[in-house]
Amino acid sequence: MKITCPAFIHNTFMPLKYSCEGDGVSPELIIEGVPTKAKSLALIVDDPDAPAGTWVHWVVFNIPVIGRIEENSLPGKLGVTTSGGREYNSPCPPSGTHRYYFKIYALDTLLDLEEGVSNIQLEGAMKGHILDKAELIGLYKKGEGRL
Repeated sequence: MKITCPAFIHNTFMPLKYSCEGDGVSPELIIEGVPTKAKSLALIVDDPDAPAGTWVHWVVFNIPVIGRIEENSLPGKLGVTTSGGREYNSPCPPSGTHRYYFKIYALDTLLDLEEGVSNIQLEGAMKGHILDKAELIGLYKKGEGRL
């Protein structure tokens, strides 16, 4: 399985548009090679470089098996981010360059979870149901965003 973004290449700087210095919208994501037995997808976006520990920017589950997540969309049920919200929390690092991991999981089931779960609760519910996973890393540093 593979996840890509038309707006940036793996392990390169994300455009300004997807950060707190831009529109703060979620980027378009392309998902390829999803296993045929997949019943749903889940997505966790986090920043392991945050000063207080990993910062969770987006938690989405029970996404239909699709090949594209549209820009600025809500593709499934929403979990809670570190900031306490449920929608995409755009990159806004306090200092330095941070890495933003877009992790997509193909699952063999729909998850029996309510909206507002944490990434930890989602990861626990996914155990034993992950058919495949892929990740895309986008970098961001304030003042370094690309148009």
